[in-house]
Amino acid sequence: MREWIVTLSIMALRCAAAPAAFAQSADIVAINGKVFTARDGAELAQGFAVRGERFVAVGSTEAMRAYVGPNTRLIDLAGRFAAPGLADGHFHNEGGGEGIDLSAARSIADVLAAVAAAAAAAKPGALIISNSDWHEAQLKEQRLPLAAELDRVSPLNPVVLVRGGHDYILNTAALRQWNISKDTPVPDGGAITRDATGELTGELVDNAKRLVALPPPKPVSVEDVLTTQRKINAFGITSVRIPGSYKGEFFQALDAILAARRAGALSLRYNVYLPGFGVRDPARIRDIIEKSPLKQDEGDEWVRIGGIKLLVDGGFEGGHMSQPFAGEYGKGGTFYGLTVVPPKEYTAVVKAINDLGWRATTHAVGDAALDEVLDAYEAANAEHPIAGKRWAIEHLFVSRPEQLVRMKKLDLILSVQDHLYLAAPALKKYLGAARAGQVTPVKSYLDAGFLVVGGTDSPVVPFNPFFAFYHFLTRDTITDGVYGANEAVTSRENLLRMITINYAKLTGEADIKGSIEPGKLADFAVLSEDLLTVEAAKIPAMRALLTYVGGREVYRDVTMR
Repeated sequence: MREWIVTLSIMALRCAAAPAAFAQSADIVAINGKVFTARDGAELAQGFAVRGERFVAVGSTEAMRAYVGPNTRLIDLAGRFAAPGLADGHFHNEGGGEGIDLSAARSIADVLAAVAAAAAAAKPGALIISNSDWHEAQLKEQRLPLAAELDRVSPLNPVVLVRGGHDYILNTAALRQWNISKDTPVPDGGAITRDATGELTGELVDNAKRLVALPPPKPVSVEDVLTTQRKINAFGITSVRIPGSYKGEFFQALDAILAARRAGALSLRYNVYLPGFGVRDPARIRDIIEKSPLKQDEGDEWVRIGGIKLLVDGGFEGGHMSQPFAGEYGKGGTFYGLTVVPPKEYTAVVKAINDLGWRATTHAVGDAALDEVLDAYEAANAEHPIAGKRWAIEHLFVSRPEQLVRMKKLDLILSVQDHLYLAAPALKKYLGAARAGQVTPVKSYLDAGFLVVGGTDSPVVPFNPFFAFYHFLTRDTITDGVYGANEAVTSRENLLRMITINYAKLTGEADIKGSIEPGKLADFAVLSEDLLTVEAAKIPAMRALLTYVGGREVYRDVTMR
């Protein structure tokens, strides 16, 4: 291995005198490892040195020993794999929370048993709600429960099952409580699902959820913030990008994060986008910006505002497509998904954001939604160029080759997640096997030269970064085998860059983090396996052994000594 090292003082490195060596000694020195630095063009290293909050050197074990002084903490990696701290480029929260937890359900019977238990413990007429981190693809039947099924276990108590960010499933008592019937007008940008006989199934999609007024979530506390970071530090994650929603009311949650920052309690770095999804009035954008305690790019290395998050279409079941949905769900070739914000209103909002000097990122699942986004971005760009200003698009399940050309001209950044890994059977039902097989074509995006950033969309998908890495590497899914092997990304280095340095480039922080090199913040993770060579099947079970943020240990596995 070619040795390379950059230090704060080359003369000190060459000096053999012990006092001089101690003068440049580091607080932490790691040796005997396999270190992926994410530095452009750099080879793997064996170790690194940290002084204070930053890396001061990286290179061979022999070179790193020059930084060992009487007070240095020496970490013998013993051949283990280390990388820059991992990042989740699209994270809402870690899941769990109030309500029935359906994450372990594996059948409709399991769901109904959980609802039955909650109904037995509830007061008559009390509302029963689930939390959102489950999906029908995890169930043996690979479908949503029906209102009639929920009625059998909770005939008197209203039930609302919250599935991800786009679906509610109600029983008859809940439909009755909110006066939802077959005669209820379907809200623009929403759906009220019916079965083959025309009866309501209980499912409300996207804007139709507004027909239901759920109790407000409990206020987010500093302890809630600390609980989140403890859970995800255990996976080697040191940075997250929050696109428009976190826990509870957005600005109250942001205040809790900032309070934790003032207390010096953070072990996770936040890049936060203000909530603009569903906004149709440009004046509302000004109100949102005015309400924020920080403006775009304000903050520090712990909490920074990245821009404004918008939305134009639905999720799995409502992505706006140029071709109709498949099978029964396609309603005889007439259902193309949902336009949650119409093009005219959306374009006006995008232009207002650009006029104010802010940047946008937009949720777009289907290719027709992507057309709407590109039309608006191009209109804004014609007035004030957005190229080079880190505008982005989220998800991009389905796209067409000519759209990639348009995106390149705007210099857009693509934020992708592993929804297909969890929800493959549902997506096959909605889109058909051929289209589902090409959902989130990461290889095509990388081959086209885009800056691609990885993430999870937790709690819609579990926040485990190794699930996403495995899926993008293999295109395997949890329950339905490989989908679209042609889109498998064979370069593990590129996949690692998606969750390290590419993330830092998206957030405009590549000068301070995202790679292991002198002068950058000492965020790093030691992993349970060598992510560059381990058998692919072992990747989903990987974990962190050590996680450091700013030179401070924030997680240690019990097996790590």
